[in-house]
Amino acid sequence: MPFHPWPPILATQVTTGLGGSPTSIFNPAGTPAHSVFSLSMLVLGITSGIFLVVAGLLLYALLRYRHRPTDENALREPAQIYGSNQIELSWTVIPILIVVMLFLATARVIYTTEHAAKPTDSLDVTVIGHQFWWEYRYPKLGIVTANELHIPVSDPKHPTPTYLTMSSADTDHSFWIPRLAGKMDLIPNKVNTMWIDPQAAGLYLGQCAQYCGTQHAKMLLRVYADTPTEFAAWVAHQRMAATQNVAVAQGRAVFEHNACISCHTIAGTVATGRFGPDLTHVASRDTIASGSVPNSAENLRVFVDDPAHFKPGVLMPPMHLDAQDLDAVTAYLVTLK
Repeated sequence: MPFHPWPPILATQVTTGLGGSPTSIFNPAGTPAHSVFSLSMLVLGITSGIFLVVAGLLLYALLRYRHRPTDENALREPAQIYGSNQIELSWTVIPILIVVMLFLATARVIYTTEHAAKPTDSLDVTVIGHQFWWEYRYPKLGIVTANELHIPVSDPKHPTPTYLTMSSADTDHSFWIPRLAGKMDLIPNKVNTMWIDPQAAGLYLGQCAQYCGTQHAKMLLRVYADTPTEFAAWVAHQRMAATQNVAVAQGRAVFEHNACISCHTIAGTVATGRFGPDLTHVASRDTIASGSVPNSAENLRVFVDDPAHFKPGVLMPPMHLDAQDLDAVTAYLVTLK
């Protein structure tokens, strides 16, 4: 039975946090995010208490010592008090204790997150940041894809986290899915690691959180937390060779005889470029241009013709194909499911 392309993710299927925001930190859906949320609430509680005490004292002073027309000797300077060991000791020791407590709480969260034991059945994904898209490699599964990260849901009773090994191909980037974990920087010539364990199926959205160039704002993140059955089906589909169709042979020929093959890979063809996203199953993705626009034949045609139409400053140059070749390439790309 043939595998059907991954169904489009509707807006109602995006997992949302407090207030309906899909990038809210106030409704965590993973263990690292729960730790960040708890620490944030502790900091918020302490800082709110400090604000209330300081604001209360200021308000009391304003009301208690305000100028009144009936005050005698109103123009005379009040008696001056110089120094108070008790007050100076209090405003020195108390802030130090607060800072030490916050330091220890933060260090505890960092340590427990970074040194958590890695289960033997966890999923490994290599994440490479590019200007301005994401590359995902599944070394144990032999899969390479782009911009849409598929991972299995983690059952809290039997955790199966996904471990991300991260680096950058050009400049600094930052991987941030607020409802799943804190931010992690991707730095050239350095490998950083983090793990996520979404506990509910759905689509989690994020953003590159480190300014990386003109298209930083459109370097979006989409993490699909799949049920075990859905993830197994996705893996099987990704391992299939790209769909071949005689009707689009012309489009494949145009693709292979232009600079496309220098930047992109399509399994089963001479295209083995690594500078741009792997296009083997590009038609099965919900979006193109790193999550900027829906994946449709019309948008694919526009993007191939003029990538800057959707992403000004994008590194992919316009291909300058004539209308016939552009239609043929588009017809070929939409078959790559």
